[in-house]
Amino acid sequence: MFNKMMGRTRYVVCRIMLHLGGSEVAPILGLLNRLGREAYDSDGDLHSMGEGLTELCQTLLQNDTSWLSASNEGDAVWSEGEAGDYVNELFTDSAERFLSNPNYDSHSSNHEPLSIPVTQNIIVMITVAFEGEAPDIETDLSNVSALKNGLKALINLHYKHKLKAVQVHFSPAQLGDELTSDQLIQYYPELIPL
Repeated sequence: MFNKMMGRTRYVVCRIMLHLGGSEVAPILGLLNRLGREAYDSDGDLHSMGEGLTELCQTLLQNDTSWLSASNEGDAVWSEGEAGDYVNELFTDSAERFLSNPNYDSHSSNHEPLSIPVTQNIIVMITVAFEGEAPDIETDLSNVSALKNGLKALINLHYKHKLKAVQVHFSPAQLGDELTSDQLIQYYPELIPL
């Protein structure tokens, strides 16, 4: 209440990482690629990105039996510029992670093998910035019930038009790439078993 009187806006920037595993996770990779293409085609339109985030969160919630580990980080800041800098920092870090850069410019060639390995591991990295407060996101999400509440809170932020930035990275970035247990430990050391 005091912050509103001062005319200051509170921005929260956070990143949620979720590791899904097992033979059932491959279709999620297809969804992530489709949502990524739609985001690319929409030129990063925030409403389209929020719709995609909502669909992704609902899919993750429906597949909670595949959740293996998670982590989250973030901070509240009082300027839009500072929030933007933090979003860019998390974006760059996520993009530099192992196998997290799909190429939506290239079209698949006819020379792809008929059978491709199906990954047993997927990492989803969701970075958002929003205005105000969301206690269900601004907490430790390294247990299943907290993470469920956090994903539901992301959906609500979209419907309340509070989102200021949405970015999703995932690894492996395309069908046929595999993310091994050793690579998980090497490139995603902050993950905490759920």
